[in-house]
Amino acid sequence: MTKKKILIFMPTMEVGGVEKNLINISNYLVTKFDKISLITISNKFKKKFNNKIKIISLRSKFWDSLGKRKKFILCLFILLIQILKNNNIVVLCFQGNIYCTLLCKLFGVKIIVRSNTAPDGWSNSYFKFIFYKYILGLADKIIVNSLEFKKKFKSIFNINAICIYNPLDIKDVIKRSKINQNIKFHKNKLNLINVGRLVDQKDQITLLKAVNRIKNQIDFDLIIVGDGNKKKELLDFIKTNNLSKRVRLIGSKHDPIKLIKLSDIFILTSLYEGLPNVLLEAQVLKTYIISSNCSTGPKEILLNGKAGSLFKIRDYKGLSKLILNFSKNKRKNLRVIKYGYKHLFRFNYKSNLNKYSEEINSLIK
Repeated sequence: MTKKKILIFMPTMEVGGVEKNLINISNYLVTKFDKISLITISNKFKKKFNNKIKIISLRSKFWDSLGKRKKFILCLFILLIQILKNNNIVVLCFQGNIYCTLLCKLFGVKIIVRSNTAPDGWSNSYFKFIFYKYILGLADKIIVNSLEFKKKFKSIFNINAICIYNPLDIKDVIKRSKINQNIKFHKNKLNLINVGRLVDQKDQITLLKAVNRIKNQIDFDLIIVGDGNKKKELLDFIKTNNLSKRVRLIGSKHDPIKLIKLSDIFILTSLYEGLPNVLLEAQVLKTYIISSNCSTGPKEILLNGKAGSLFKIRDYKGLSKLILNFSKNKRKNLRVIKYGYKHLFRFNYKSNLNKYSEEINSLIK
């Protein structure tokens, strides 16, 4: 009988939705297959993985001192070694899809690419378009996490991807929301929250422009959870516009679920996404959602605006109006929240995890 061996490729891990999905999927697959290994440089999430999963990593002060790109190349080298040891495996790639696919196909290894963000910005040059289309077309399967994402793959690359929604463990989200967070909330103010890396993609500057526009019309408190290379720009804007008493950048938090639960509105301003986990968690916690209508993810989760409010990307004026409207329509807000919660069955934890098992099994001889 052929042993079912799965090799998961995820070089770097940060605090985010992709990592949560990776952990959930890996811990499920270890119950279905003979051997699961994970190639990564990051060890900070090690305790969250089932101890039956073999973590393949190199840890030393030297490796820690390397830049992100060098660490990624090192992980590709580790992948090559594993393939040469045994090419009778299936690789599940969460990161570095192009390079991982190319390496696997050179050595005749089955690969499933799990793509996390929409391909809108991938094909902004003809050379990239041809290169990505050819390499991604070599993958045995491509899994995406939203139907809009699936349509994007078809329209841009003419590739038929498989849609598997992010597995949502509602009981776990509720359990985590009971953990205390030492952050003060103001009961008599409108409490707003944004969670995400402080990078171009997440576009928190649009959120700051929106609240700055209405700072004299409504009493609010905004918390932004996350770190990244845009932090200085955001802090400068806050200082220049005298928002220091109303906007707090509290850095990255391991699990900000409790903060989302205590907030009145969760606001997402991303320019592009796959299927943002944090919106699903906000729905579980019955926190109202206002989100940018980026190309994939939010519109699908919010059911075209029936389960939350949508605004055009970078439209800070539209966002500011939606924040003001929230305080005027409390009954309507409750109906919207209930409608979203009612439709969370689409992201059922076990059924979506089982789909991964089925897709992998279809490739095993």
